[in-house]
Amino acid sequence: MDLSFARLDRDVAVTAMPTELAVLFVGIAARQAASPTACAQTRLALEAPADALLAPAHGSFHRAAAVMVMRWQKE
Repeated sequence: MDLSFARLDRDVAVTAMPTELAVLFVGIAARQAASPTACAQTRLALEAPADALLAPAHGSFHRAAAVMVMRWQKE
């Protein structure tokens, strides 16, 4: 399977998308992005802000490993 870019053939006519069609596509994309489904999916995809990932409240980047080390040190 050839996944490279299409070659520029000299005998192929270049056509542009009509302005009205481009505006229609932009409107459709904007309405889809603002839909309740898209908003809910975005909230599901966001787990935590980046600051919370870099400085978690429990102080450890891998809480399960930290808990196991703490238990091991107490033994």
